[in-house]
Amino acid sequence: MPDSGVESGNFGRRLGVLVVGLGGAVATTAAAGIEMLRAGSNDLAGLPLANVGVSGLAPYRNLQFAGWDVRGDDLAAAVREHRVLDRDQTDLVDLPLSKMKPWPAAGRGDFCANIHGTNMINGGHRAAVEQIRADIRRFTADTGLTNLVMINLASVERWPDTSLGVLQTPVAFEHGLDVDDAAISPAMLYAYAAIVENVPYGNFTPSLAADIPALTQLADERCVPIAGKDGKTGQTFIKTVLAPAFRARSLYVEGWFSTNILGNRDGLALDNADSLQSKLNTKGSVLDDILGYHVDDHLVNIQYYKPRGDNKEAWDNIDLVGFLGQRMQMKVNFLCRDSILAAPLVIEIARVLDLAKQRGRGGIQEQLGIFFKAPMTPAGKREEHAFGVQERNLLEWLEA
Repeated sequence: MPDSGVESGNFGRRLGVLVVGLGGAVATTAAAGIEMLRAGSNDLAGLPLANVGVSGLAPYRNLQFAGWDVRGDDLAAAVREHRVLDRDQTDLVDLPLSKMKPWPAAGRGDFCANIHGTNMINGGHRAAVEQIRADIRRFTADTGLTNLVMINLASVERWPDTSLGVLQTPVAFEHGLDVDDAAISPAMLYAYAAIVENVPYGNFTPSLAADIPALTQLADERCVPIAGKDGKTGQTFIKTVLAPAFRARSLYVEGWFSTNILGNRDGLALDNADSLQSKLNTKGSVLDDILGYHVDDHLVNIQYYKPRGDNKEAWDNIDLVGFLGQRMQMKVNFLCRDSILAAPLVIEIARVLDLAKQRGRGGIQEQLGIFFKAPMTPAGKREEHAFGVQERNLLEWLEA
């Protein structure tokens, strides 16, 4: 794929991308991709906005990654563990990634049961928030980068009771930080720290974070861009392309069975009932919303299968009813590379969030809905899931 004009040099806006879950497969793949571009590659395949010429978007080569992880291995070691890249690619990025080491991270076993590490922030909520904020400030001081975004790529957390008062207002949330309220998750601590540090925040996970009322309101008040949640990479991406076509052709969806197998760290996190339910919460409403009716037999299954690693397989069986009540079937088998699909989206989310800040647009960034399974929208507004509509919304916003 040809390089774009702004990518031919090292000039332009510089952007720091602070990642929660820096040592994971998606984050290391994104960081490795940027290092390959910086080393001279012109291959922009898979990057959705590579050929969209919009003033203010940070050039890909000018992104610099840093962040937090409960595992302290440097990113070169993490790349070798995840085995997403081939040997030549791994060797090419080994030196720069070996210099990137995650900062100690906030984490709690009651929110994410299957993921463990020793690179941890000690203390309660308030201490964790202050450490995260100090890390942000230190990164700026060390690098000179004043343009920052934060992206949550950590493992899936269970959802707390969303009706609890501590999650409803900024004042209640502040008090919850002081008393270590159990409803406040690690993901929320990072989202809060980003907002109060005036750093745009994107949630690529199904975990509840900036989309709780307390933090959405805080982002509005401080005019900080936020977006999420749950990156739309594989099966749901295909679903949001096919479902609008079925609706346009008046093909009634009688049932849609979806199953996934994957073996990376994300799969391990989902091998826990509470974390799995968080994922299913963000996948389930897409189909009904697009079709305009409830599909009784919309079944979604996700299984951890260690041998697959990052090579995820998504299989769909769709039962359709057409003219004269005649039944038909469609079967889709998507053998995909989870991190290869996700990493480019993370990069583009970071660039667009940074552009939103430049434009003075705070609060929920609806134009980024194309990248998420459960796009954030203002209270009372319908989510848009149809891929074509989402693409048009993003391009119109970029060109505005």
